Amino acid sequence: MKRVFIMRKDLNMSHGKLAAQVGHCAEAYWTHGFREHCKPIDDGSGYVLYGIIDKDIFEQYICGSFVKVICQARNKNHLMKAKHKALEMGLTEGVHFGLIYDNCLTELEPEEEDGTTLTGIWFYPMDDEEANQISKKYHLYT
Repeated sequence: MKRVFIMRKDLNMSHGKLAAQVGHCAEAYWTHGFREHCKPIDDGSGYVLYGIIDKDIFEQYICGSFVKVICQARNKNHLMKAKHKALEMGLTEGVHFGLIYDNCLTELEPEEEDGTTLTGIWFYPMDDEEANQISKKYHLYT
């Protein structure tokens, strides 16, 4: 199993900015699940995570090798093709994949009306064949 992250090359992000955006991609899948399935402990001392994790994701990814592939999209339109491909494959946004937007507080200029810029897309851990259907039209990020 592997995770695919596709990042926009046209933004010319510094190495640090790119690393931070990939970090956002990596954390987005897990933190979404945590927020959805955490309940506070009665004494207020913390939270308990209740949920089910897919057997293959647990055994092959979490207990496996954490394979990640970072690909590059030429621009926003090229990146959005990955979203459309995911939807064609029956994947659900916010569950199986998600878009990452930067708040533009440092080096990027806002492109969206809300003052953000789309930087990348993340995908959940998936088998190699499924991952390759998404990543085959993208080069590794260089």
